[in-house]
Amino acid sequence: MRIVLTAALSLAASLPSLAAPVAKPARLGLCAACHGETGIAQIPGAPHLAGQKFDYLREALKQYRDGRRNVPLMRAAIGPVSDADLEELARWYSVQSPQPPQAKP
Repeated sequence: MRIVLTAALSLAASLPSLAAPVAKPARLGLCAACHGETGIAQIPGAPHLAGQKFDYLREALKQYRDGRRNVPLMRAAIGPVSDADLEELARWYSVQSPQPPQAKP
């Protein structure tokens, strides 16, 4: 009984965050040029971001911004973006639906 109660309370606590809509970030434009507004890449070689884990995306964006990931295009695109802006971008892409796998011919 205790396990069921704990599980129910955990689920109830997480529901507001699951139901809360995520606002489109103001800084999405430049990211969307390559990665798509919904995280489905628009150009060859750019990775899909839709559905990636929030923590991974946030950390990767910080690493691009700070130069720990040495990709000049990404560093220029991120520029002097604040931590709050990076979190908004990471959250946006993490809640997008990933592209379904394509059948191989």
